[in-house]
Amino acid sequence: MAIVLFWFATALYAGATVLYAYYFMSKKKAHSWYATFMTGAGFLTQTASIGLYSTHTEGTVLTGANSLVLAAWALALVYFAVEHLAKLKVYGTLLVPLAAVLMFAAAVLGPEAAGQLTDAQAALLDSRRVGMHVAIVMLANAGFAVGGAASIAYMIQESQLKKHARVKWLKRFPSLAQTDLVARRAVALAFPAYTGGLLLGIVRAMETDVGGWFADLRVMLAGLVWLAFGVYLYLHYGRGTPGRTRAWVAVVGLVMVLVLSVVARTVPAGFHVFGIAGR
Repeated sequence: MAIVLFWFATALYAGATVLYAYYFMSKKKAHSWYATFMTGAGFLTQTASIGLYSTHTEGTVLTGANSLVLAAWALALVYFAVEHLAKLKVYGTLLVPLAAVLMFAAAVLGPEAAGQLTDAQAALLDSRRVGMHVAIVMLANAGFAVGGAASIAYMIQESQLKKHARVKWLKRFPSLAQTDLVARRAVALAFPAYTGGLLLGIVRAMETDVGGWFADLRVMLAGLVWLAFGVYLYLHYGRGTPGRTRAWVAVVGLVMVLVLSVVARTVPAGFHVFGIAGR
């Protein structure tokens, strides 16, 4: 049943992707309503799938494909918050497809993708702090994705407006000020969560006496992500920097998040256990 619900959720996200694209091009409310409905149904179905799978396996190990499923779930949750709080559906055109891609990637990798954990790695994961660390970081990354998507939209809009281009689809976006506001609020909420998630991971590494944890590639990349979005907030609140400069910093931070996601699942070196390769 968990597998059936997983594929049903994936299909719903894929269907919502098509409907959001139609909505973006046509601005018809019917497409918007069905897109939102399918995204919500996909989220609830995925939640049920995660719950059933976790019950069957007596707890879900947050490695390999499972971490991708959690990332898709977090992205859908954060996007829903943006859509209903900010009343903006246009970002579904970018973010819901990403959730669908994550689900398809998880299906391709399969539950065995992370390989067998050593006793030391299993002991490292055997803590509520680790579960909280991963969940909080995933939610924060989803917030960064919203901020990055809004920043990309901001740069596209600003570039076209400077050229005085009369492009019909440009009217599909909210105003520059509103786009900038969404990016700022998304990053402002995600940044403290990301900081807390990193601190939980550091505390767990120190209490288990993991040698050289600070030299782990994924830890260093996470530090760069934290620095990039910290700079973004500093430029927003402390410097009065032009919007395009801030948008570029947010996009660089988002690229770092994506690079970290790939490295975390492909590089077997270090003490993290999210990679694809067996150990």
